[in-house]
Amino acid sequence: MTDAIVIVGAGHAGGRTAETLRAAGVTAPIQLIGAESYPPYERPPLSKDLLTGKIAVEKTYIQPAAYWAEHDIALVLDAPAAALDRAAKQVRLSDGRVLDYATLVLATGGRPRRLSLPGSDSGRVRYLRDIEDTRAIRAALGPDARLAIVGAGVIGLEVAASARALGAAVTVLEVAPMPLGRVVDRALGEWFMALHRGHGVDMRMGVSVQAIRDGAGGAVLELADGATVAADLVVVGIGIVPNAELARDAGLTVDDGIVVDQFGRTADPAIFAVGDVARAFHPTVGRHVRLEAWRNADNQSRAVARVIAGGSEPYVEVPWMWSDQYDINLQVAGLPSAVDASVRRGTDDKFTVIQLKDGAVVGGVTVNQGRDMRPLQQLIAKAAQVDAERLADPAVPLAQIAKGA
Repeated sequence: MTDAIVIVGAGHAGGRTAETLRAAGVTAPIQLIGAESYPPYERPPLSKDLLTGKIAVEKTYIQPAAYWAEHDIALVLDAPAAALDRAAKQVRLSDGRVLDYATLVLATGGRPRRLSLPGSDSGRVRYLRDIEDTRAIRAALGPDARLAIVGAGVIGLEVAASARALGAAVTVLEVAPMPLGRVVDRALGEWFMALHRGHGVDMRMGVSVQAIRDGAGGAVLELADGATVAADLVVVGIGIVPNAELARDAGLTVDDGIVVDQFGRTADPAIFAVGDVARAFHPTVGRHVRLEAWRNADNQSRAVARVIAGGSEPYVEVPWMWSDQYDINLQVAGLPSAVDASVRRGTDDKFTVIQLKDGAVVGGVTVNQGRDMRPLQQLIAKAAQVDAERLADPAVPLAQIAKGA
């Protein structure tokens, strides 16, 4: 009988899981299985510093390439998993190899949601999810390039900012009335729309792409209102689909991701899931959520690894994400299901928005005001009841309010 731990998915979450298991004193064999040819790396630089050429690929790695062998972690790359046999406790890889496990961690992440319309299979249409995607997009950008971005979410706007830094002409197309609709409210969406327009981006909201055709010298995007947009390159950023098929086919519960408890454990006690693919019960928000964020990939995987190592602490951190666009840093905390009031404090370009429900702090956003994020998360974690007038008073530091709440 083996005591091996197999981690399927050698991305950020899978890598952190393996690293934390060793740091926690686990001596069992660890096999880290990756579909890509790169060791575990962070994804945020893909749309920012790696895309603009500020950093080399190696700077995205969560550990130097030599780390894995030095810590007796078997890194198996270019070998996607093909099937899972729960009864036999085995994983079959695409090359036919079969791995036995005592504990299995599914860190399979997600894949870009694809357009489904005429011409969307054009070679000029790209998605951004991995290092090779970034390299291909970077090669097509430059001062004379025309870039069309479908989707005004975080990835779309980060790519827009990076492309403008490289001198490309950028048009952003979004079916919703405002950008960042899944992240911020309408007022903040308008603020970010003005930010990008101020940097020369053609922001077109409330438009739908009906078809993409190859024209002379580029792609032509046909919109529902009859307008067209010409582009040398089209980047699509309309969300991701969790890679949960391996779990589903093995009979595990899948519902917009692999369903797990607050410890990352599936209904099968030998199998865990972490990162973008995991729809975990989150004690702070009181429901199952699937988080596509750096912090979740980093810290949830650490928490789950400590459980595998014998711990008993659930992952309870307040959900948090960030985005850098031009010289603007956006941070978002919490996942409020409903908000009935918002309080804003700060200046026009450096401010914090605090979201309330029945008088309790349930979420918030900072723009170039990162020092407010820690106390904001403390208030959210406590569901603190704080007077709105006090929250709005810039003379009272948010850290002082959090300390007394």
